[in-house]
Amino acid sequence: MSWNRHVPGLSGPRLDRTAKTTVAFLAIVVALFFVLPFVGLAQRAVENGGFWDLATHRQTREALWLSLWTSTTTATLAAVFGTPLAYALSRSRFPGKVVVDGLVDLPIVLPPTVAGVALLTAFGRRGLLGEPIDSLTGYTFGFSTTAVIMAQMLVSAPFFFRAARSGFDAIDPQIERVAYTLGASRTRTFLRITLPQAWPALLAGIVLCWARSMGELGATLIFAGNLEGKTQTMPLAIIEAFSGSALGLDGAIVLSLILLGVALAVLTLFRAVAARGLRQP
Repeated sequence: MSWNRHVPGLSGPRLDRTAKTTVAFLAIVVALFFVLPFVGLAQRAVENGGFWDLATHRQTREALWLSLWTSTTTATLAAVFGTPLAYALSRSRFPGKVVVDGLVDLPIVLPPTVAGVALLTAFGRRGLLGEPIDSLTGYTFGFSTTAVIMAQMLVSAPFFFRAARSGFDAIDPQIERVAYTLGASRTRTFLRITLPQAWPALLAGIVLCWARSMGELGATLIFAGNLEGKTQTMPLAIIEAFSGSALGLDGAIVLSLILLGVALAVLTLFRAVAARGLRQP
């Protein structure tokens, strides 16, 4: 017996039409909620004029370049060091594995400001590791470009690790065991069999890590500061523009639009590459 009979005044076709209308309405509301802020941003940038001058301003160029290369460096380091860790945790079983998983994922839910304070206590001039390094070498991590990468790494690398771990978990370990029995070494099996199968997940993790690094603000501000041309990334330049820098409010809008455009371009390229990979046999 259909449960439609238990709904007074609603027949099957009428109930379907009502459900479709409700779903369409909710979908439009959600779409407008996500799209309208960006439309307003673009409209405001066009109305104010002077877009090109603000977009090519020295501070804008320096902040954009710093954001691009630090985010790329962070994503690369996350892939190099995170891939072996993700594979090891996917295939190994040991006491305390749940705790290790939790510690790796912790920065995802940790407020960025807390991450910045944690970096200061560990690598700052008076930090747990930073103080002896400063005493021995005179080098300090804080308020440097290196600090920007470290802050981005702490908050964004878990996104790569989680995607990579999911990719390795989805691969049947029996495939690797068959390769071992056929004489393939563990390294060869990983490079020739496991890695190609997990590549879509790894690529998704790299993009997520890169995008999160581009938008990082809190940890960078606390640990690296907001030094123009040295540690001032795009989000920090936007904050300074709102605070009354030479760029002003119009500059903040232009910076936001540029950051949005770069992120959209990267995500579109990633989706195109991923779709092409899925179509290949």
